[in-house]
Amino acid sequence: MLQAEHCLSLALRDTAAQRSDIEYLPAPELVDADVLATIGPDAVIVPPLADPGRCEPAVVYAHASQVEALLEACQARRIPLIWCVSDTLYEDGAEGPIDEDVLPRPRDEALRRLISVGEHVRRHPQHLILRLGPLFGLEGEGAWLSELIESLMRGESVRAAQDLVLCPISVKAVARALTGVLLQLDSGAGAWGTYHLCGTEPVSVFTFCSVVRTQLATRLEGVGALPAPGELLALNQHHDTPLRRVLNCRRLLDVFGIHQKSWRLELGLMLDAWCQQHYPDHDEVDNGSRDSRKGETSRA
Repeated sequence: MLQAEHCLSLALRDTAAQRSDIEYLPAPELVDADVLATIGPDAVIVPPLADPGRCEPAVVYAHASQVEALLEACQARRIPLIWCVSDTLYEDGAEGPIDEDVLPRPRDEALRRLISVGEHVRRHPQHLILRLGPLFGLEGEGAWLSELIESLMRGESVRAAQDLVLCPISVKAVARALTGVLLQLDSGAGAWGTYHLCGTEPVSVFTFCSVVRTQLATRLEGVGALPAPGELLALNQHHDTPLRRVLNCRRLLDVFGIHQKSWRLELGLMLDAWCQQHYPDHDEVDNGSRDSRKGETSRA
């Protein structure tokens, strides 16, 4: 794995720690054909740039050059390359779910550089391009949730677009799905190509952040922590029509049997874990769902 401290790399290692049939190893800082020959990996994984549309162009160009050099090394050693890509390449979004065969056509020059890299990667017989919805997690580089919680806990006002609709996905869900895909490919599935993966239920960035803030505040109240999290400020960036960026994940289900996960469920579990880590003296944190669970039990 490139970028050992990336949130996806950390989640992959956590997933492997619970299994005995796969191992994820951090790659050296410089990877070429000789290094790959020495390590002898079954595949090489490149985590995604977090929101490349907001990155400095130099960062995007450096990432693109790195992937191209890595691709050349993988082709020389006949090693599969797995490249994870942010859905922000679909700069203009779409009215309906976006299929895998729809090639992104961004206007931004730096993003177009990534499209060019993707064309080269697809010429490698053993490649996997995994386009992902916005990742959220509690640790590592690009872990959106941890950055959001830290800002709210500092009492900062967080600005979030209410006219950008997307499908966030837990980095843990991606790690589990990618592990399943790799094991099937290793067993001879041979279904290389491009796939999409994101969470269920399209939601605006503002609504997602609002859910995080509300659930965080409920948990903080349950442990008697003060003060309340910072406020949210709604932004409108797309004028008359909200921009929708929703990936169609049907192909991943049909080929590998990988189901999408609810971002709300995964988010709740992560917030529970965050509270247990920061308030270990409270065995049970009130997450606002206790009464609903009792109701479900009585109805059953």
